Amino acid sequence: MGEGVLDETSRKILRLLQTEPDLTVAEIGERVGLSHTPCWRRIKEMERLGIIRGRIVAIDPKLVGFEVSVFCFVRLKQHDEETLLEFERAVKNMPEVVQCYSMTGDHDYVLRVLTSSVRQYEEILKKALLKLPGVGFVNSSFALDELKNTHRVPL
Repeated sequence: MGEGVLDETSRKILRLLQTEPDLTVAEIGERVGLSHTPCWRRIKEMERLGIIRGRIVAIDPKLVGFEVSVFCFVRLKQHDEETLLEFERAVKNMPEVVQCYSMTGDHDYVLRVLTSSVRQYEEILKKALLKLPGVGFVNSSFALDELKNTHRVPL
């Protein structure tokens, strides 16, 4: 199995892991037509290659107190390698930032921040986001409702 190239059996395994993560290796193997050991080997190989990056438990943020989802569009003052690496390192250490993408276009990064209130977001903005290395501009947009949010890759 080469990186980026999956046969249909491996795709079936991945679909099952995404939709029914509590299945045992034996149950997955049975559904895709493999015995336990070859199925286990495929899963381990996909983990080794980084195709499977980990397993998650999906938590509804609102039900645990994070009522506000904010998208922050960030422009940096400068774009030297050191500034970019410092910014990215700092963002990775902020638990409130649950997603971060480097972008093309008008903004250098888009961050998704979860917070319990608009007031708390204001504090995060003033005390953390605006003080991140190299930040020149932050434009915040508050999500009104979440219509779709999935970790499933469309295999």
